[in-house]
Amino acid sequence: MEAERPVLFTIGHSTHEWVEFVALLQKHGVTAVADVRSQPSSRLPQYVKAELQAGLKKAGIDYVFLGRELGARRDEPQCYDDGQAVYERIADLLAFREGLDRTVRGLQKHRIALMCAEKEPLDCHRTVLICRHLRDHQFPIRHILADGSLEDHEATERRLLRITNTERTLFEPDLTEEELLNQAYETRGREIAYRNREPIGASQ
Repeated sequence: MEAERPVLFTIGHSTHEWVEFVALLQKHGVTAVADVRSQPSSRLPQYVKAELQAGLKKAGIDYVFLGRELGARRDEPQCYDDGQAVYERIADLLAFREGLDRTVRGLQKHRIALMCAEKEPLDCHRTVLICRHLRDHQFPIRHILADGSLEDHEATERRLLRITNTERTLFEPDLTEEELLNQAYETRGREIAYRNREPIGASQ
């Protein structure tokens, strides 16, 4: 049965009212939220880490913070180029790979939703960084959109190709679909990656 298959969801809390956010999770049978924000704070109090965790517990949904492993605002200086995070470098970190492994293991017991802030999946590292490196596993990835509908990751990737205007050219006629997709991921990563306004390691 579909409900028994491992499925990974993603969701952005956006500006949803709390009741609406929980309803989105429950609609799709999510049993655990993996918070992948590097800094689990928000101007919306219901999405500050402590409040979020408590609210999910009341709703019968587990919470785990994976921002240290899977977050896109890193403390490691080698993850930056001229102050901007480079997703390919983050993906090479041991901590990031461990976060991916924890997510895969967790799917054996839970229907997990990777949660970040952005409403649009392609505006967020949960899709452009994390799901890029989970897409080869043998489970479907589905993005919970703001209206409650689901978008399969394959459809998200087709949109990614369109919005990055990634296509074969006269100069590169032999690129495979996978090579084109990798180009699109890298282009979108550069467009959305966090840019640090202070030198890495500066006092906060």
